Amino acid sequence: MRLTKTPALLLAAFTVWPLLYMFVFMAFMFSTFLWMGGGPPQGMGPPKMFMLIFGLHLLTILEVFALMVVYIIHLFKTDLVSGDKKALWAVVLFLGNMFAMPVYWWLYIWRPLGGEIIGDKAPGSN
Repeated sequence: MRLTKTPALLLAAFTVWPLLYMFVFMAFMFSTFLWMGGGPPQGMGPPKMFMLIFGLHLLTILEVFALMVVYIIHLFKTDLVSGDKKALWAVVLFLGNMFAMPVYWWLYIWRPLGGEIIGDKAPGSN
C-alpha cells in the first residue's frame, strides 16, 4: 500500500496537528492561569475561548484515534516494514501515537516516495 505525494502530504498535515495543538493548548492554559482574575460572574457560563479550546481538544483526540487506525492499517498492508517489526511498530504507534506517527510517516510513507526536504539534494546532483 503506497500513497502518492499529495495524500502523503495531507496525511502529514493531519499527523503534525496534534503536536502543534499540544503547544497551543499549553499556551492557552498558561495564559489562562497567568491572567486569571476573579473569574466570570455567577450564572455567565464558561468563557467562549474555553469552549473553543474544548471543541478543538475533542476534535484533536478523535483525530489521533483516526490517525492510529490509518497508520496501523497502513502498517499491516505495506511490505516496507518487515514482518518481525510490524508488531513492534503497532505497539509503538499505539502507545507513542502523536510522537511515533511522524517518525513512521517519514520512514515508511514519505521516504519510499522519494520525498526530500526542501533544499536537500542527493550528493553529486546539480
